[in-house]
Amino acid sequence: MKKTILRQTSFFAAAALCCATLHAEVTLATPFTAHMVLQRGMKVPVWGTADAGETVTVEFAGQKKSATASADKKWRVDLDSLTASADSRTLSVSGTATATPVKLDDVLVGDVWLASGQSNMVFPVQASGPYGGVLNFEGEVAAAKYPQIRMFTAVDTKAREPQTTVSSNLRLSDGTTTSGWVVCSPETAGGFSAIGYLFGRDIQLQIKVPVGILCSASGASCAEAWISRESLLADPQTKYMIDGLDKSYAVYYGDGGSVAGNPAAEALFRPTPINKPRGRVGAPDKDQHMPTVLFNGMLNPLLPYAIRGAIWYQGESITGGTPGLNLYGHVLQDLVQDWRKQWGEGDFPFYFVQLPGQENISNNPRIREEQQKVLALKNTGLAVTIDTGEKSNVHPRNKQPTGYRLALTALANAYGQNIEFSGPMFDAMKVEGSTARISFTHVGNSLVAKGGALKGFQIAGADQKFVDADAKVDGKTLVVSSPDVKTPVAVRYAYVNFPEGLGCNLYNSYDLPAAPFRTDTWDFPIPGIVEN
Repeated sequence: MKKTILRQTSFFAAAALCCATLHAEVTLATPFTAHMVLQRGMKVPVWGTADAGETVTVEFAGQKKSATASADKKWRVDLDSLTASADSRTLSVSGTATATPVKLDDVLVGDVWLASGQSNMVFPVQASGPYGGVLNFEGEVAAAKYPQIRMFTAVDTKAREPQTTVSSNLRLSDGTTTSGWVVCSPETAGGFSAIGYLFGRDIQLQIKVPVGILCSASGASCAEAWISRESLLADPQTKYMIDGLDKSYAVYYGDGGSVAGNPAAEALFRPTPINKPRGRVGAPDKDQHMPTVLFNGMLNPLLPYAIRGAIWYQGESITGGTPGLNLYGHVLQDLVQDWRKQWGEGDFPFYFVQLPGQENISNNPRIREEQQKVLALKNTGLAVTIDTGEKSNVHPRNKQPTGYRLALTALANAYGQNIEFSGPMFDAMKVEGSTARISFTHVGNSLVAKGGALKGFQIAGADQKFVDADAKVDGKTLVVSSPDVKTPVAVRYAYVNFPEGLGCNLYNSYDLPAAPFRTDTWDFPIPGIVEN
């Protein structure tokens, strides 16, 4: 009797397995959910998994594309270029061995922007946890009636190897959570990335097509955490990061067993942030200061979802002491080039936030200087925020100017609007006797000393000793001088961690602030930096 029962159990298990095989379900990749925005004007990859050999068909906007799942169960089709549309339509995916087609409702077509970086990109519109919310967040949330704006918020995920999926999660204004693409409304906008939302809102109001924001950001993360292993390994200047990463893995997960609980061993090959010594460290693949881990966990699952471009807010987390800071601009360039290679869309726009002021080594002027090096790459842009910081808060609440300035950069460069998008940028210095004449790009109609006499200028002679300087507007240039410097050699502006009050008040006629600058290239120590 027992043998009969066993045979019957085995038969039914085999039958169930057979049925499961016959009725396997096609799945779509992470970024594909209801309410999503698909990118207009270019091919749109759609991908997922199915049983090997299964034919998968995607239908949307009158198109019908099919592909066969490969031996590793992956499939992909590319929709032809789509026209922007705010019409709510359904994307349908069916498979030859799938019982019920997958249907994603309320799909729009417009422009999709990736929003990434660290905690100031995570920072939500509404006050939540460690974040105070943007200024007047109550009013911002109440006014957020923009159903053509949607956001996908990836869950903070770190991984040793590239992942194919990442969860999404958004905290709503009432404290509950939801996942997938979320339509902007007063009920949802409180949990949106503030920078992502403000940027998306300000461009959507101008371009009049749907805007999707793929938010994939992680607090306290380093730039190299968002770069692929292949890219870091191929660059002689960053290869040491992968060497250290591999040694760290070997120490933590090596043949001798885990060394968890031994702080000296755990930290042996771990990078130290420049602003404060590391506390206790754990598994290297769960540490946002380690290279590749966020690319693996939070970007790879989004590839190659079609995007219009990317916005980036990061810089308060840099490792490696002074050498690491000096390499930071190069690492950012690697990041941009790696992402462009990974997406395969060419030199898509990449716009980034230059750090605001804060009385902390994490926001020192050398970092802002390194950030500007990214402008050497084509289709990049800088949003200057030196005037939006708070003395003791690494998460300043005045996020509206940041979103607006990123949007101006996009509207002028990605969308071709004839508008000024930047404040004055240092161009050249000419010594005229005991004065230095400074010229700029992006002046507009004139330079403006906002709120009174210009502040934040210093001048030095050949002795490299800087003193406070007098600066006056002269047409579209500035004349800088000091009675203590008879023969000027160098000028600096807003070259401190935090310009107290309105300690940097040079703007152009479009009310856009000048970027901090220095005319010299002298080496100087950075007080307070934590060296490895």
